[in-house]
Amino acid sequence: MTITFAGGIIIALGGFAPAIAIGLIGMKAMESIGRNPEAAGKVLVPMLLGMAFAEAIAIYALLLAFRG
Repeated sequence: MTITFAGGIIIALGGFAPAIAIGLIGMKAMESIGRNPEAAGKVLVPMLLGMAFAEAIAIYALLLAFRG
């Protein structure tokens, strides 16, 4: 199992974008819960789903980096 330069670029970009997305999703969810605490139950599930889908992109990038 070797990592090439292209694989390094793939994992760098594939890890950077989901990290930004997860941070923004969490920031906006906490901001909305802070403004309206009663909506915490309605915000939590979509926040977790959004974070999971963003994290899936990073996992795909990791797989592509190792498969070449």
